Amino acid sequence: MLDKNSKIYIAGHRGLVGSAIWNNLKQRGYNNLVGRTHSELDLTDQVAVKRFFDEERPDAVVLAAAFVGGIMANFLYRADFIMQNMMMQCNVIGNAYSHGVKKLLFLGSTCIYPKDAPQPMKEDVLLTSPLEYSNEEYAIAKIAGLKMCESYNLQYGTNYIAVMPTNLYGPNDNFHLENSHVMPAMMRKVYLAKLIHDGNWDAIRTDMNKRPVEGVTGANGNDEILAVLAKYGISDNKVVLWGTGTPLREFLWSEDMADASVHVLLNVDFKDIIGIEKYSSVFYGKTTTGAVDRNNSDGRGGAIPSLGEIRNCHINVGTGKELTIRELSELVVKTVGFEGTVEFDASKPDGTPRKLIDVEKLHSLGWTHKVEIEDGVQKLFDWYRDSLR
Repeated sequence: MLDKNSKIYIAGHRGLVGSAIWNNLKQRGYNNLVGRTHSELDLTDQVAVKRFFDEERPDAVVLAAAFVGGIMANFLYRADFIMQNMMMQCNVIGNAYSHGVKKLLFLGSTCIYPKDAPQPMKEDVLLTSPLEYSNEEYAIAKIAGLKMCESYNLQYGTNYIAVMPTNLYGPNDNFHLENSHVMPAMMRKVYLAKLIHDGNWDAIRTDMNKRPVEGVTGANGNDEILAVLAKYGISDNKVVLWGTGTPLREFLWSEDMADASVHVLLNVDFKDIIGIEKYSSVFYGKTTTGAVDRNNSDGRGGAIPSLGEIRNCHINVGTGKELTIRELSELVVKTVGFEGTVEFDASKPDGTPRKLIDVEKLHSLGWTHKVEIEDGVQKLFDWYRDSLR
């Protein structure tokens, strides 16, 4: 158990989930938190990451940093999605082990599951059939990350837990049109289309100054702004969205995800997930069944063939509820107060047809979600407008 004085490093502490986890820990009285921005610490730089761990010596690590984006970004930056995520994971997890970190929480994504997985998706459907092509590289990187955690636990007796959140949204979300996820992108498009129709150019320029699109800001002329927005399906009282609108998606409020993450970090150990009480005793000397001595100075290490095949130790984090992309667009339209039209371009890809996760394991470990989607969309829109002030 981590006490209130434990030093906890949160990688990605400025991001959607990392910032929410930071705040959640603060609210619980954990104040010895460490964070570094990307400019301060490039997690793909092996030497820099080792130097950071040498200096800070954290007791626990939350790996919430990742190279992320929506369906368009996944198509455009395939090499970046696999390489940058793999490098970050290898550097952070490897240094966590070599520096004796007591607890590590790795954040993945439910895109790890096969495209045509049975719904709702239990943890054990991992690697049972092909992935969705559009985000294959990101999924493979995240699968590697959870397998790193699982494998370190099995070989070295570490306590690394992997959680797989469903689609997240909330404060500090990414509203940049080039690489944002579905909900913030949709919300910003609908909002800008309304502003264009209302002729509210002051608000449009404020929005473009805050989050430029392809280098176009509020300082550009009206025609230039309209032209770049049209490339993303935004025009006077009209929005065009990718796909058919039929895919089903599950959404989780980021502060709920943070609460679940901190619950797992503080209360759940690897042995709780695999349900084998003898696991810890194998590693810490109470028994010798199946353990192979690697002569590690800290007494850890070795395979555990007596425990059989152990896999799929990650934890799904979500609501267990879903809606179509079209239904989401209707909810966003109502929230924004948009009276125009929303069209779907069926020539563009849909992505995975359905992505509903089974959250039975999470519930059994003592946590359930609090924010429902209707309230969450309103909360996100309120946050977005506040961010423009």
